[in-house]
Amino acid sequence: MNIKKNKLVIIILSAVILLSVVYYFTTYSHKEVHETVAQEPVPIPKVWDFPVDSVKVDTFEVRKNQCLSDILTEMGVSLSSVDQLAKNAVGIFDVRRIKAGNNYYVVSRKDSSEPTHFVYEDNISDYFTFSLKDSMIVKKGQKSIDTTLCTFSGIIESSLWNTFIDNGANPNLCIALSDVFAWTVDFFGVQSGDRFKVIYDQYSVEGKFAGVGKIHTAQFESSGIVIPAFYFSANGQEGFFDDKGNSLKKAFLKAPLNFSRISSKFSNSRLHPVLKIRRPHHGVDYAAPTGTPVYSIGDGVVVKKTYQAGGGGNYLSIKHNSVYTSQYMHLSKFAKGVAAGTRVKQGQLIGYVGMTGLASGPHLDFRIYYNGSPVDPLKVETPPVEPISEANKANFIVVRDSLLKVLDTVKYPEVLLSKR
Repeated sequence: MNIKKNKLVIIILSAVILLSVVYYFTTYSHKEVHETVAQEPVPIPKVWDFPVDSVKVDTFEVRKNQCLSDILTEMGVSLSSVDQLAKNAVGIFDVRRIKAGNNYYVVSRKDSSEPTHFVYEDNISDYFTFSLKDSMIVKKGQKSIDTTLCTFSGIIESSLWNTFIDNGANPNLCIALSDVFAWTVDFFGVQSGDRFKVIYDQYSVEGKFAGVGKIHTAQFESSGIVIPAFYFSANGQEGFFDDKGNSLKKAFLKAPLNFSRISSKFSNSRLHPVLKIRRPHHGVDYAAPTGTPVYSIGDGVVVKKTYQAGGGGNYLSIKHNSVYTSQYMHLSKFAKGVAAGTRVKQGQLIGYVGMTGLASGPHLDFRIYYNGSPVDPLKVETPPVEPISEANKANFIVVRDSLLKVLDTVKYPEVLLSKR
């Protein structure tokens, strides 16, 4: 009897223990599953670096002649704090760069009218945050920039510039395209019917246009001659190359300024517009508004910076190598930092169009000398820079072929764009 009782007790105890174990592991397992599937916290939307649900933001516009000190003191910031903020901004933001018309924002807590931060938008993407509390930290921030691959094509009627402007295209794209072909296309000699197409990056911030980015490939066609351009960068080689791997860049730019017109060409007997007598004119005159930037056509050293009262007015001479020297006359003023002995790079700003000296209107008298003798700048042929190297040739072919496929999909308009 006792044996039966003992067996019964053992069975009951075993059942209790088994139930306890099952309950424990079932509960433990449930907790583990519950913890695993728990959702991540939903990120709190932010404006700049501040949670939108905890701050109040007031928007203002910088007034004419208003400076940072004016803005901050109007907000109730002490002059000593303004001075400290200006010091803390050194190397981050030049407080003198605040421009009329730009937006700024005053940030405060929702439960207080006392401002905690000042935010200035320098441009569509960059902004600067000034902490108005104890730390007085100044930080630069940038909104997310989106990049879109875009295309544009056109048929020229009067000029490349007018083709872009007449059709609402961004002028900066026109400048970028002219830079690509600056060594191979004479844009002062384009003809009606010349055409082009380009594939490029376009930037936007919060859906608003923010600028033109890199050109990937382009094509210019004039009088049946097609000039392709493919951007390539690898192993120390970077720039635009044609379909055979030759660099589009030459030793000299085709012209020392953008988007003007030729008012007088190289001649051994020209009727002088001021003196009304015939005499040699060993240069090319580019008519352009006073202040138009003038660039060096190539690398070199400034060998002369002077003024000639009865002739070239303010002018520069740049020696490029042992045989070529270029000259830029009638400048309204010289670029900052340009002096005799200064080394300049191709495309570097050296001065501005004017009408100093003997001139009837604003223009650039541009001259080139070969071994000391004047030559026609429009007929100078200069060699290109190094082509694609053998080490880069295989990579270049892959890049070229992929870009060419995309370029072939861009169609020219059926009629002149300006007549649509």
